[in-house]
Amino acid sequence: MAEALLHRQRAHRPPAPRPPSDRPGTLVGGLLRTTRPKQWVKNILVVAAPAAAGRLFSLHALSQLALVFALFTACAAAVYLINDARDAEADRAHPTKRHRPIAAGQVPVPVAYGVAGALAVLAPAAAASLTTPAVAGLLIAYLGMQLAYCVSLKHVLVVDLVVVTTGFLMRAMAGGLALGIPLSRWFLITTGFGALFMVSAKRYSEAVQLAGTAGATRVLLTEYTTGYLRFVWQLAAGVAVLGYCLWALEEGGVPHTSVLPWRQLSVVAFILAVLRYAVFADRGTAGEPEEVVLGDRALALIGLAWLAMYGLAVANW
Repeated sequence: MAEALLHRQRAHRPPAPRPPSDRPGTLVGGLLRTTRPKQWVKNILVVAAPAAAGRLFSLHALSQLALVFALFTACAAAVYLINDARDAEADRAHPTKRHRPIAAGQVPVPVAYGVAGALAVLAPAAAASLTTPAVAGLLIAYLGMQLAYCVSLKHVLVVDLVVVTTGFLMRAMAGGLALGIPLSRWFLITTGFGALFMVSAKRYSEAVQLAGTAGATRVLLTEYTTGYLRFVWQLAAGVAVLGYCLWALEEGGVPHTSVLPWRQLSVVAFILAVLRYAVFADRGTAGEPEEVVLGDRALALIGLAWLAMYGLAVANW
Protein backbone atom coordinates (compact mmCIF):
# COMPACT_ATOMS: atom_id res chain seq x y z
CA MET A 1 0.00 0.00 0.00
CA ALA A 2 2.74 2.42 0.98
CA GLU A 3 4.67 1.65 -2.21
CA ALA A 4 1.56 2.21 -4.35
CA LEU A 5 0.89 5.57 -2.65
CA LEU A 6 4.50 6.64 -3.17
CA HIS A 7 4.33 5.63 -6.85
CA ARG A 8 1.11 7.64 -7.29
CA GLN A 9 2.71 10.76 -5.73
CA ARG A 10 5.70 10.49 -8.04
CA ALA A 11 3.40 10.08 -11.04
CA HIS A 12 1.55 13.33 -10.20
CA ARG A 13 4.71 15.29 -9.33
CA PRO A 14 5.35 18.07 -11.89
CA PRO A 15 8.45 17.57 -14.02
CA ALA A 16 11.63 19.23 -12.76
CA PRO A 17 12.50 22.43 -14.60
CA ARG A 18 15.17 22.13 -17.25
CA PRO A 19 18.52 23.74 -16.58
CA PRO A 20 18.87 27.25 -17.96
CA SER A 21 21.22 26.18 -20.74
CA ASP A 22 18.48 23.92 -22.18
CA ARG A 23 15.80 26.58 -22.46
CA PRO A 24 15.24 27.86 -26.01
CA GLY A 25 16.72 31.25 -26.76
CA THR A 26 18.86 31.46 -23.63
CA LEU A 27 22.13 31.22 -25.59
CA VAL A 28 21.46 34.58 -27.24
CA GLY A 29 20.27 36.00 -23.93
CA GLY A 30 23.38 34.70 -22.21
CA LEU A 31 25.62 36.28 -24.85
CA LEU A 32 23.79 39.57 -24.42
CA ARG A 33 24.16 39.45 -20.63
CA THR A 34 27.87 38.72 -20.98
CA THR A 35 28.35 41.90 -23.03
CA ARG A 36 27.24 43.90 -19.94
CA PRO A 37 24.43 46.12 -21.36
CA LYS A 38 24.66 48.36 -18.27
CA GLN A 39 28.26 49.13 -19.22
CA TRP A 40 27.22 50.48 -22.62
CA VAL A 41 26.57 53.84 -20.97
CA LYS A 42 30.36 54.33 -20.89
CA ASN A 43 30.38 54.57 -24.68
CA ILE A 44 28.36 57.80 -24.52
CA LEU A 45 31.78 59.39 -23.97
CA VAL A 46 32.18 59.37 -27.77
CA VAL A 47 29.99 62.51 -27.89
CA ALA A 48 32.23 64.42 -25.46
CA ALA A 49 34.66 66.02 -27.94
CA PRO A 50 31.99 66.93 -30.56
CA ALA A 51 29.80 68.40 -27.81
CA ALA A 52 32.70 70.49 -26.49
CA ALA A 53 33.34 71.80 -30.00
CA GLY A 54 29.67 72.55 -30.70
CA ARG A 55 29.64 70.04 -33.58
CA LEU A 56 26.98 67.74 -32.19
CA PHE A 57 23.76 68.84 -33.90
CA SER A 58 24.03 67.82 -37.52
CA LEU A 59 22.82 64.71 -39.33
CA HIS A 60 26.34 63.73 -40.35
CA ALA A 61 27.71 64.15 -36.83
CA LEU A 62 24.86 62.23 -35.20
CA SER A 63 25.10 59.35 -37.68
CA GLN A 64 28.88 59.10 -37.27
CA LEU A 65 28.66 59.21 -33.48
CA ALA A 66 25.92 56.56 -33.42
CA LEU A 67 28.15 54.35 -35.58
CA VAL A 68 31.22 54.91 -33.37
CA PHE A 69 29.08 54.17 -30.30
CA ALA A 70 27.98 50.86 -31.83
CA LEU A 71 31.53 49.94 -32.88
CA PHE A 72 32.96 50.64 -29.44
CA THR A 73 30.13 48.61 -27.92
CA ALA A 74 31.02 45.70 -30.20
CA CYS A 75 34.72 45.91 -29.26
CA ALA A 76 33.93 46.10 -25.55
CA ALA A 77 31.57 43.12 -25.95
CA ALA A 78 34.38 41.09 -27.53
CA VAL A 79 36.64 41.90 -24.57
CA TYR A 80 33.97 40.95 -22.00
CA LEU A 81 33.33 37.64 -23.76
CA ILE A 82 37.02 36.74 -23.79
CA ASN A 83 37.51 37.88 -20.21
CA ASP A 84 34.60 35.79 -18.90
CA ALA A 85 35.64 32.78 -20.97
CA ARG A 86 39.16 32.92 -19.51
CA ASP A 87 37.88 33.45 -15.96
CA ALA A 88 35.07 30.87 -16.10
CA GLU A 89 36.71 28.46 -13.66
CA ALA A 90 37.58 31.18 -11.13
CA ASP A 91 34.12 32.75 -11.45
CA ARG A 92 32.46 29.48 -10.49
CA ALA A 93 34.07 29.79 -7.05
CA HIS A 94 32.74 33.33 -6.54
CA PRO A 95 29.36 33.77 -4.80
CA THR A 96 28.11 36.31 -7.36
CA LYS A 97 30.16 35.80 -10.51
CA ARG A 98 29.23 32.10 -10.65
CA HIS A 99 25.88 33.26 -12.08
CA ARG A 100 27.55 34.80 -15.13
CA PRO A 101 26.33 33.00 -18.28
CA ILE A 102 29.69 31.45 -19.23
CA ALA A 103 30.54 30.35 -15.68
CA ALA A 104 27.03 28.92 -15.28
CA GLY A 105 27.31 26.91 -18.50
CA GLN A 106 24.63 28.88 -20.32
CA VAL A 107 27.14 30.02 -22.94
CA PRO A 108 29.78 27.44 -23.99
CA VAL A 109 33.34 28.72 -23.89
CA PRO A 110 34.05 27.97 -27.61
CA VAL A 111 30.94 29.95 -28.59
CA ALA A 112 32.07 32.91 -26.48
CA TYR A 113 35.52 32.87 -28.14
CA GLY A 114 33.97 32.56 -31.61
CA VAL A 115 31.56 35.48 -31.17
CA ALA A 116 34.31 37.59 -29.59
CA GLY A 117 36.65 36.91 -32.52
CA ALA A 118 33.99 37.86 -35.04
CA LEU A 119 33.24 41.13 -33.26
CA ALA A 120 36.94 41.96 -32.87
CA VAL A 121 37.49 41.57 -36.62
CA LEU A 122 34.28 43.13 -37.93
CA ALA A 123 34.26 46.29 -35.77
CA PRO A 124 37.64 47.73 -36.93
CA ALA A 125 36.88 46.66 -40.51
CA ALA A 126 33.57 48.53 -40.40
CA ALA A 127 35.31 51.55 -38.86
CA ALA A 128 37.89 51.62 -41.66
CA SER A 129 35.21 51.62 -44.37
CA LEU A 130 32.50 53.73 -42.71
CA THR A 131 34.39 56.27 -40.58
CA THR A 132 38.08 57.23 -40.68
CA PRO A 133 41.34 55.25 -40.53
CA ALA A 134 42.12 57.00 -37.23
CA VAL A 135 39.00 55.51 -35.61
CA ALA A 136 39.86 52.05 -36.97
CA GLY A 137 43.38 52.37 -35.59
CA LEU A 138 42.01 53.50 -32.23
CA LEU A 139 39.68 50.49 -32.07
CA ILE A 140 42.54 48.11 -32.90
CA ALA A 141 44.69 49.73 -30.20
CA TYR A 142 41.79 49.47 -27.74
CA LEU A 143 41.29 45.79 -28.49
CA GLY A 144 44.99 45.02 -28.21
CA MET A 145 45.33 46.88 -24.93
CA GLN A 146 42.21 45.34 -23.41
CA LEU A 147 43.16 41.83 -24.47
CA ALA A 148 46.60 42.32 -22.94
CA TYR A 149 44.76 43.47 -19.82
CA CYS A 150 42.68 40.29 -19.75
CA VAL A 151 45.75 38.09 -20.18
CA SER A 152 48.30 39.71 -17.88
CA LEU A 153 48.10 43.48 -17.30
CA LYS A 154 45.21 43.24 -14.85
CA HIS A 155 47.64 41.51 -12.48
CA VAL A 156 50.20 44.36 -12.56
CA LEU A 157 49.97 47.02 -9.87
CA VAL A 158 49.16 50.56 -11.11
CA VAL A 159 49.31 49.42 -14.76
CA ASP A 160 45.81 47.95 -14.37
CA LEU A 161 44.50 51.38 -13.32
CA VAL A 162 46.24 53.05 -16.27
CA VAL A 163 44.86 50.56 -18.80
CA VAL A 164 41.24 50.90 -17.65
CA THR A 165 41.59 54.70 -17.54
CA THR A 166 43.04 54.74 -21.05
CA GLY A 167 40.02 52.80 -22.26
CA PHE A 168 37.77 55.64 -21.09
CA LEU A 169 40.07 58.21 -22.69
CA MET A 170 40.00 56.35 -26.00
CA ARG A 171 36.21 56.47 -25.99
CA ALA A 172 36.31 60.23 -25.48
CA MET A 173 38.86 60.62 -28.29
CA ALA A 174 36.94 58.47 -30.79
CA GLY A 175 34.16 60.98 -31.43
CA GLY A 176 36.62 63.77 -32.16
CA LEU A 177 38.66 61.56 -34.50
CA ALA A 178 35.53 60.49 -36.37
CA LEU A 179 34.58 64.11 -37.11
CA GLY A 180 38.10 65.51 -37.51
CA ILE A 181 37.89 67.68 -34.37
CA PRO A 182 41.21 68.72 -32.75
CA LEU A 183 41.46 67.49 -29.16
CA SER A 184 42.58 70.16 -26.69
CA ARG A 185 45.04 69.45 -23.90
CA TRP A 186 42.49 70.52 -21.26
CA PHE A 187 39.92 68.11 -22.66
CA LEU A 188 42.40 65.23 -22.50
CA ILE A 189 43.62 66.13 -18.99
CA THR A 190 40.13 66.53 -17.55
CA THR A 191 38.79 63.39 -19.22
CA GLY A 192 41.82 61.27 -18.38
CA PHE A 193 42.03 62.19 -14.71
CA GLY A 194 38.24 62.17 -14.34
CA ALA A 195 38.31 58.59 -15.59
CA LEU A 196 41.17 57.72 -13.23
CA PHE A 197 39.13 59.19 -10.38
CA MET A 198 36.19 56.87 -11.10
CA VAL A 199 38.38 53.81 -11.78
CA SER A 200 40.42 54.17 -8.59
CA ALA A 201 37.27 54.92 -6.58
CA LYS A 202 35.80 51.68 -7.95
CA ARG A 203 38.91 49.74 -6.93
CA TYR A 204 38.86 51.40 -3.51
CA SER A 205 35.22 50.41 -2.99
CA GLU A 206 35.94 46.83 -4.04
CA ALA A 207 38.91 46.67 -1.68
CA VAL A 208 36.82 48.00 1.22
CA GLN A 209 34.00 45.52 0.59
CA LEU A 210 36.37 42.55 0.22
CA ALA A 211 38.51 43.45 3.24
CA GLY A 212 38.84 40.44 5.54
CA THR A 213 37.10 38.04 3.14
CA ALA A 214 38.65 35.05 1.43
CA GLY A 215 38.25 33.81 -2.11
CA ALA A 216 38.35 37.12 -3.95
CA THR A 217 38.72 36.53 -7.68
CA ARG A 218 40.55 39.83 -8.24
CA VAL A 219 43.77 38.88 -6.46
CA LEU A 220 45.37 42.25 -7.22
CA LEU A 221 43.00 43.93 -4.75
CA THR A 222 44.83 42.19 -1.92
CA GLU A 223 48.07 43.86 -3.04
CA TYR A 224 46.66 47.38 -3.02
CA THR A 225 46.10 49.11 0.30
CA THR A 226 42.94 51.11 0.82
CA GLY A 227 45.11 54.05 1.83
CA TYR A 228 46.94 54.00 -1.50
CA LEU A 229 43.73 53.72 -3.54
CA ARG A 230 42.21 56.58 -1.53
CA PHE A 231 45.29 58.67 -2.35
CA VAL A 232 44.94 57.89 -6.06
CA TRP A 233 41.27 58.84 -6.36
CA GLN A 234 41.79 62.01 -4.33
CA LEU A 235 44.78 63.01 -6.47
CA ALA A 236 42.90 62.24 -9.69
CA ALA A 237 39.85 64.22 -8.55
CA GLY A 238 42.04 67.23 -7.76
CA VAL A 239 43.83 67.17 -11.13
CA ALA A 240 40.54 66.74 -13.01
CA VAL A 241 39.03 69.74 -11.22
CA LEU A 242 42.18 71.80 -11.84
CA GLY A 243 42.20 70.92 -15.54
CA TYR A 244 38.53 71.83 -15.90
CA CYS A 245 39.02 75.13 -14.08
CA LEU A 246 41.95 76.08 -16.32
CA TRP A 247 39.86 75.29 -19.39
CA ALA A 248 36.88 77.26 -18.10
CA LEU A 249 38.95 80.33 -17.20
CA GLU A 250 40.91 80.37 -20.46
CA GLU A 251 39.16 82.67 -22.93
CA GLY A 252 41.54 81.85 -25.77
CA GLY A 253 41.41 85.45 -27.02
CA VAL A 254 37.70 85.19 -27.94
CA PRO A 255 35.45 87.33 -25.72
CA HIS A 256 32.13 85.76 -24.82
CA THR A 257 28.96 87.56 -25.86
CA SER A 258 26.51 85.43 -23.91
CA VAL A 259 24.22 86.72 -21.18
CA LEU A 260 26.34 85.14 -18.43
CA PRO A 261 29.82 83.56 -18.37
CA TRP A 262 28.34 80.05 -18.57
CA ARG A 263 31.69 78.35 -19.07
CA GLN A 264 33.08 79.81 -15.85
CA LEU A 265 29.86 79.13 -13.97
CA SER A 266 29.91 75.49 -15.06
CA VAL A 267 32.95 75.05 -12.79
CA VAL A 268 30.61 75.15 -9.79
CA ALA A 269 28.46 72.31 -11.09
CA PHE A 270 31.52 70.29 -12.11
CA ILE A 271 33.08 70.58 -8.64
CA LEU A 272 29.76 69.73 -6.97
CA ALA A 273 29.48 66.61 -9.14
CA VAL A 274 32.99 65.50 -8.16
CA LEU A 275 32.27 66.16 -4.48
CA ARG A 276 28.97 64.27 -4.66
CA TYR A 277 30.59 61.26 -6.32
CA ALA A 278 33.36 61.39 -3.74
CA VAL A 279 30.74 60.74 -1.04
CA PHE A 280 30.11 57.30 -2.52
CA ALA A 281 33.83 56.71 -3.05
CA ASP A 282 34.57 57.57 0.59
CA ARG A 283 31.85 55.19 1.80
CA GLY A 284 33.23 52.42 -0.36
CA THR A 285 29.99 52.16 -2.36
CA ALA A 286 31.29 53.31 -5.76
CA GLY A 287 32.01 49.77 -6.96
CA GLU A 288 29.49 50.15 -9.81
CA PRO A 289 30.02 53.64 -11.30
CA GLU A 290 27.09 53.39 -13.72
CA GLU A 291 24.70 52.65 -10.84
CA VAL A 292 26.04 55.62 -8.86
CA VAL A 293 25.69 57.99 -11.82
CA LEU A 294 22.25 56.76 -12.88
CA GLY A 295 20.86 55.96 -9.43
CA ASP A 296 21.66 59.06 -7.35
CA ARG A 297 19.03 61.76 -7.87
CA ALA A 298 21.18 64.61 -6.50
CA LEU A 299 24.07 63.67 -8.77
CA ALA A 300 21.69 63.48 -11.73
CA LEU A 301 20.35 66.98 -11.00
CA ILE A 302 23.87 68.37 -10.67
CA GLY A 303 24.79 66.68 -13.94
CA LEU A 304 21.79 68.23 -15.70
CA ALA A 305 22.70 71.67 -14.34
CA TRP A 306 26.28 71.25 -15.57
CA LEU A 307 25.06 70.02 -18.96
CA ALA A 308 22.77 73.04 -19.31
CA MET A 309 25.52 75.53 -18.48
CA TYR A 310 28.02 73.71 -20.67
CA GLY A 311 25.57 73.71 -23.56
CA LEU A 312 24.88 77.41 -23.15
CA ALA A 313 28.63 78.10 -23.13
CA VAL A 314 29.16 76.14 -26.36
CA ALA A 315 26.17 77.85 -27.99
CA ASN A 316 27.42 81.25 -26.68
CA TRP A 317 23.90 82.25 -25.54
